[in-house]
Amino acid sequence: MMSNSTQGLVFTLAIAILAICAQNSEARVTLENGVKSMVYLSPKITQHPGSVSNKFYYDIEFPKGHIALKSFNAEVVDEAGDSVPLHETYLHHWVAVRYYQRKGVTNVKYNGKLGFQQSDFIMTGNAGVCNHGLSQFFGLGSETRKTSTYVPDPYGIEVGNPLEIPVGYEEKWLLNIHAIDTRGAVDPMGCTECRCKLYNVTDDEYGRPLNANYEGGLNCCYDGTQCKVKNELEKSVTRNLYLRYTVKWVDWSDSIVPVKIFIFDVTDTWQNTGINDCLIEFNVEQSTTGAANISTRRSSVSFPTAGDVVYGVAHLHSGGINSALFGQDGRIICSSRSIYGEGNSAGDEAGYIVGMTACYPEPGSVKIGKGEILTLESNYSSAKSHTGVMGLFYILVAESSLAVNNPVHIHQETMVPVFVWGIAVFGFAILVAVVVAYRRKKQTEDGYQSISS
Repeated sequence: MMSNSTQGLVFTLAIAILAICAQNSEARVTLENGVKSMVYLSPKITQHPGSVSNKFYYDIEFPKGHIALKSFNAEVVDEAGDSVPLHETYLHHWVAVRYYQRKGVTNVKYNGKLGFQQSDFIMTGNAGVCNHGLSQFFGLGSETRKTSTYVPDPYGIEVGNPLEIPVGYEEKWLLNIHAIDTRGAVDPMGCTECRCKLYNVTDDEYGRPLNANYEGGLNCCYDGTQCKVKNELEKSVTRNLYLRYTVKWVDWSDSIVPVKIFIFDVTDTWQNTGINDCLIEFNVEQSTTGAANISTRRSSVSFPTAGDVVYGVAHLHSGGINSALFGQDGRIICSSRSIYGEGNSAGDEAGYIVGMTACYPEPGSVKIGKGEILTLESNYSSAKSHTGVMGLFYILVAESSLAVNNPVHIHQETMVPVFVWGIAVFGFAILVAVVVAYRRKKQTEDGYQSISS
């Protein structure tokens, strides 16, 4: 039998070994059909009923080396690893951003603010088209569980290329997680839409007074704010949550075709100002006619490069119906529709968007020319008003030398099963409806057919 001192030494060594293994996440990498996969947890998110967490977490765990990213999926879980439903904690959004940090600089603060000199930090961002505010490589919201982010073969998002990393810097990743706890809320949906009156907020997070006409949005539900709950005592009940994210990748090789990430915003001002200022959020006014109860918003931009579209998906908030990206000649580049939950369990929450359909065109079938004018359309229900909603659209493009006046292929939207829980049947029904709608010959005065008609 071991002595007490020996037992204590063994116990101490065991804890040390476990700590080392916990830090060495690469030891738990799985391999399937040549694709590596790793599951990570974000730093702890502590919440109580009505609370808001909207922090930036720097230097998160992420695969190392010169690789091709194949997907990035995420969801909110509790300390037991169980999925947390949206009607308890609403995932407003999460984004994953790549950056370069000067080697040897470690004074990063985890309070939502940069904790080092600007010269020590270089944001790499995606390929555009917005000038600021939308620099993420990946990012979704409430729809995260049932939205496919997989990059099809032979394509991949190239990261970790040592030739691209500035001398003296190293590549790192950050997460921004915006989670709103709506347990016991007086108006749960109002909390998710960041309605200012529910947060009793009159200044933004920087102490600047809000415009009197600002009804709701990100400026009212920043980190540390509190949405109104029924029982004030509930604020003392806290729990710890995490964003569990799964990254899939392959080692980089010459056989992989690199793709670039482009994000469009229906609030982009380019068509009026010539500058890609993306306002990110907007409001939907309640319809007073009682007719179609659909609010449509559009924006147009000039595409900066040329290439083949290999993937596309929209990001909408509750009330969102569908969104589509149109080419200059009115063809559909990709359309994406909201999937709403019908139950109470995580991933099927009634009243919430739990997924978005994605486009996977046949390779080479959907082309965009350099300088081509693209139009983004987002449709929301206007049966009631909505504040702080978004209308974003992600596409992945394999670049080419295609000119704007070259022939382009008109395609029908292609769908893939998002996950194994039966979305395929629903997706096929949506596909048929979309194809029929877009085969109508009549075009609108804007040069394309509205997806809401």
